Amino acid sequence: MKSGTFKSDFILLFVAIIWGFAFVAQRIGMNHVGPFTFNGLRFVLGCLSLLPIIFFQRNSPSAKTNAGIIKAGIISGIFLFLGISFQQVGLVYTTAGKAGFITGLYVVIVPFLNIFFKQDKTSLGTWIGAILASVGMFLLSVTKNMNMEFGDLLVFFSAICFAFHLIIIGRLSNRFNTARLSLVQCMVCALLSLLVAMVFETFILSDILKISIPLLYGGVLSVGVAYSLQIYGQKNSPASHAAIIFSLESVFAAIGGWFILNEILSGRAFLGCALMLAGMLISQLYYKK
Repeated sequence: MKSGTFKSDFILLFVAIIWGFAFVAQRIGMNHVGPFTFNGLRFVLGCLSLLPIIFFQRNSPSAKTNAGIIKAGIISGIFLFLGISFQQVGLVYTTAGKAGFITGLYVVIVPFLNIFFKQDKTSLGTWIGAILASVGMFLLSVTKNMNMEFGDLLVFFSAICFAFHLIIIGRLSNRFNTARLSLVQCMVCALLSLLVAMVFETFILSDILKISIPLLYGGVLSVGVAYSLQIYGQKNSPASHAAIIFSLESVFAAIGGWFILNEILSGRAFLGCALMLAGMLISQLYYKK
């Protein structure tokens, strides 16, 4: 394995850990503020955390690659907003562990989107992975009365949006400065989230102060650091390969939900999670091969 690829894989694994535990921070935040308020504020913090990086990079050669970055950031920011919004609202109605595994389905969706855009032949591994992931999601999210939990459905929509975002970043990461592209997409996501929050939610300073720690984690680490590292890491890692590593995000979300929030999965749900993770890995490993 090339040293650059190994470095990128290690960076993307670190991103998966941050995002996995971010589900816990997002779940705690929902106890005091609305989902769009939380997202808007944490993406504002994410933008602020990127400013020092951009300042110190202002004279570097990579800082000059700005042509088209606004348009690219708006496109990636819109898909990021859609994905993070469905996920955050869904977390109001489901657990951090379940949301982590359902969000991870984007690693199964990515190969299908790549096949569609590139007109590639659907591989056997992709079909096997999709079937396993679908059965796993059924066991995890569909009740005995054959109803799918509302929160789980919203998180599933977020997985589709994140799949598009992953592919977009894969195509843009080598064209633009990492921190600047991350700043633009985070600004778009912050602006859209706050606009929706102003219409449907209320801002109460005392409630916001109660979630200062989850907000800092979700803003500085999950947004500012992780999304920048995602762009940097994908410079030497194709979207399908990055998705393999990001599938571990669901495992860390379940660990965080169990360790911090005392979330316990039933035997049926645990089996569903195991099948989903197996489907994600088979789909991506076979696809890359």
